[in-house]
Amino acid sequence: MTDTAIKVENISKRYRIGLKEELHDSLIGKIGSLLQSPFSNMAKLKKLSHYENGNDKDDIIWALKDISFEVKRGEVLGIIGPNGAGKSTLLKILAQITQPSSGHIQLNGRVASLLEVGTGFHPELTGRENIYLNGTILGMTKKEIDSKLDEIIDFSGVEKFIDTPVKRYSSGMGVRLAFSVAAHLEPEILLIDEVLAVGDAEFQKKCLGKMDEIAGKGRTVLFVTHNLNAVSMICERLILIKRGRICKSGEPRDVINYYISGRRLTKSSHIWIENNSAPSNNYVLLKSVNFYNSKMNNVQQISILEGCAIEVVYKCFTTRLKLTVVIHVLNKEGTIIFGSNDFVNADWYRKNRSVGTVRSICKIPPNYFNDGEHYISVFINSYNPDERHISVKEIISFNVLDDKKGGGARGPYQGNYWPGIVRPLLNWIIMEE
Repeated sequence: MTDTAIKVENISKRYRIGLKEELHDSLIGKIGSLLQSPFSNMAKLKKLSHYENGNDKDDIIWALKDISFEVKRGEVLGIIGPNGAGKSTLLKILAQITQPSSGHIQLNGRVASLLEVGTGFHPELTGRENIYLNGTILGMTKKEIDSKLDEIIDFSGVEKFIDTPVKRYSSGMGVRLAFSVAAHLEPEILLIDEVLAVGDAEFQKKCLGKMDEIAGKGRTVLFVTHNLNAVSMICERLILIKRGRICKSGEPRDVINYYISGRRLTKSSHIWIENNSAPSNNYVLLKSVNFYNSKMNNVQQISILEGCAIEVVYKCFTTRLKLTVVIHVLNKEGTIIFGSNDFVNADWYRKNRSVGTVRSICKIPPNYFNDGEHYISVFINSYNPDERHISVKEIISFNVLDDKKGGGARGPYQGNYWPGIVRPLLNWIIMEE
């Protein structure tokens, strides 16, 4: 038996799109267009399924172009990319819902797919009847489906409504049952699109665990999603697709870093020179946000062993409000690592404000961040009454470099990526008896 579950060779898919029609502004032109419309409509209909040699015409779009990759048995492959990149088109070709314009695919095993809410379900049938319908489509016998029925219903969490027609299900309930059917009827290959985003957080966690379990039994999973945290947890390899082409493939962390770095502007300082362009209201104006190393120099990158500082400079226009700076530091996936505000300084909390410029600096010790790109959001609030006056998201960024020279949380360990959001240097007590 071959070790390859899916082999994709030079897959391309093209579609014909609509173009704006010429509009006539004269009566004679409109009459002529009306007389010609039956013939032009026939020509348009013919064009929908016929492509001439000129594949670069304005009404041709390539959803996929020369896509090639292989997936091993038992591998969990994640596919990421921006909207419109061609991810869902690729899964539809693998599910054999649509045919490629060129190239071919090889699937070694039974395929189950979950591509859209309600896919594969008949709305007039009950949940129980749809389980048997899907199992039959997958080539399973009634006896095989019977043996899995209770497990499918229990996992889905819709047992109360299992004998209700699925047309009365919410989108979340439909996805719960559809995933449970697809995962438990033991396909060799499972294709999953972004539909899990419809489910609640608890069910998404169950689904991710189930996909991991499926792969552990030697089955193959292809997972298309925008949830970078999810793919980094369960996928062994990622493919990044942009504009119908594979632009990077490899370890999840490398591909995610490449994807995110291409989407975000990287700078360690933001200064508003003109007051009319700065975030402001009647009480406060934000002047700058800066990242510094331990020597208070503005830098883009620091060593993981080095301390750093975040500075927020603003202008206060009132003595009536006790303004405070709040910062959020986020990792590359957009997860907030921590938040902090300058009210932790008790003297500043009690002090009456003066009109003028304020510099608020948060100092962060060494051995705190993990390596990689980080982003800073800044807010200026007041309390009693509570109000948010300024909000700027991910306004600056900085990079933390792990040079693996020893020290820090790693100690002398020289291995690969050290997991986690933060990497504090903690004290250990070791006793021998």
